Amino acid sequence: MDRGWAAFAVLRDRNAGLYLGGVVVSGFGTTALWLVAGIWVKELTGSNSLAALTTFAMWAPVLVAPLLGTVADRVRRRPLLVATNLASAAVLVPLLAVDSADLVWLLLVALVLYGLCAQVHDAAETALVATVVDGRLLGDFNGLRLTAKEGTKMLAPLVGAGLFARFGAAPVVLVDIASFLLAAWVCVLLRVREPRPVRAAGGGLRRDAVEGVRQIRRSAAMRPLVLAGGVTMFLAGVNGALVFAVVDAVLDRSPAFVGVLYAAQGLGSVLVGLVTGPLLRRLSARRFAAAGIALFALAAAARALPYDALALVGSVGVGFGLPCVLIAAMTTVQQHAPAEALGRTAATASTVMYAPNAVALALGAGLVAVVDVRVTLAVLGAAGVATALVLLRRQRSDVP
Repeated sequence: MDRGWAAFAVLRDRNAGLYLGGVVVSGFGTTALWLVAGIWVKELTGSNSLAALTTFAMWAPVLVAPLLGTVADRVRRRPLLVATNLASAAVLVPLLAVDSADLVWLLLVALVLYGLCAQVHDAAETALVATVVDGRLLGDFNGLRLTAKEGTKMLAPLVGAGLFARFGAAPVVLVDIASFLLAAWVCVLLRVREPRPVRAAGGGLRRDAVEGVRQIRRSAAMRPLVLAGGVTMFLAGVNGALVFAVVDAVLDRSPAFVGVLYAAQGLGSVLVGLVTGPLLRRLSARRFAAAGIALFALAAAARALPYDALALVGSVGVGFGLPCVLIAAMTTVQQHAPAEALGRTAATASTVMYAPNAVALALGAGLVAVVDVRVTLAVLGAAGVATALVLLRRQRSDVP
């Protein structure tokens, strides 16, 4: 295949194009609700702690993702995608009744169920994509998928916040429900022939879940990338927790400037998604990931300097560099995990990479109170560069 930009080849593929359309639709609704949920709880209860719990509720299921990923290996994946989209829409319906602080528990429960559906959906999607998209185009597809998701994040929060401010939470919930119904229809339209999965004899749920760990641990291609992704996402969590301190203590700006930095970071993520495929083919997965980690680390450290322009450039760099290791790791999982265990292996990789982010967000919030943000950013930058160098240390064994 031509080593140039292959995005057009991805978009010409019917199944890949439908997938990307579904990502845009469901991602728009999810992002809008993610922002509004915290504002909604804050308005109903006046509690910052309960508002913060909305994000935790959606992320908590990642801790049991290896167990949930086994579902994607036990049933046909296209019907499972349809079912999880419909289930996600269904768990949101009760939210239309939440109109007082006494019913906030209902919102939190719904968000946990929402997150559980998302973990099953992501495992099934990762596995099915590997079977219906040309293996040579997986990097391009995953890059375009990132661009689609990040593109919605640049618009959906504005739409969600605007709808909430003008009409309340109900229209945002209805938009998200509609987005999942439409995504379910997109999955119905996919042309996929899947054989019925055959379960190994004596394979219980726990044993199946552990199999994902085994697949990653014994793979020289997957293991270093997934572990590097976990370390990088830990550093990203610390970096995310510092953003308000950067705006206040370093840039001497109002909190509203955080929105500008996030927009710049989103732009970087959109850009890297467009060039991921060609870069993966030229650099190999490990070199691509290491370059991204180093860029993320240096860009984050640069925000310790008191210059608005450098902070904006650094935010673009963070957005460009951070996804590289995540895309490289998941593409490698799709290419090297056995098809019958791909769902649980992908779910395990997600847990290893994303769970440290939640821990680091809490740690970073504590560090802000006791350590100068400039010092923390410098240490973060050094740790990120060290992670990139370790990843490259055995680059000869890397598999593109």
